[in-house]
Amino acid sequence: MTQKDTKQLVESYIQQLDQWQDEITKLRDIVQETELTEDYKWKHPCYTYEGQNVVIIQEFKHYCALLFQKGAIMKDPYQSLIQQTKNVQATRQLRFTSLEEIEERAEEITWYLNEAIRVEQSGEQVPMKTTEEYTMPDELQAALDKDEALQEAFNQLTPGRQRQYMYFIGQAKRATTRERRVEKYYQHILDGKGMND
Repeated sequence: MTQKDTKQLVESYIQQLDQWQDEITKLRDIVQETELTEDYKWKHPCYTYEGQNVVIIQEFKHYCALLFQKGAIMKDPYQSLIQQTKNVQATRQLRFTSLEEIEERAEEITWYLNEAIRVEQSGEQVPMKTTEEYTMPDELQAALDKDEALQEAFNQLTPGRQRQYMYFIGQAKRATTRERRVEKYYQHILDGKGMND
């Protein structure tokens, strides 16, 4: 994809937004003052350094954000980086609720962008939890214990797919919901598929 194509995709994305157009335009302007390269991935403006994803512009109902791919290992002198949920390992957000806020925090935003570039240049990686560090939901463990084929299929899944199932099933507050989730994905696991396959 050429830079011209990318620019058109990003501009189309901004134009179709119901809210946050001015805010995202301003964030884009600030990011483009750095040495990052503009791209368009996952239907959002994404900025890369030597082909590696560094930061994505996002929009939500109540805020817009910059999502830093390696935010967990970035320095955070302004105490502004937000972990979206306790299970998010690598990424962190800077959130904004108005154009005025982005303008006031422009210097801070630039600092974080440069910090993200520094981290990418360093080659440092975010240490990720292993599957063993996730809690196995009792309902999933019971199903695995009862069905040898299911246990074998689960063990053959990639660690990332195992974690997806453990996290999703374990997130449900009620045991009956956790059991339903196990039933729903039973065949998926037997087929060697991840949740979204």
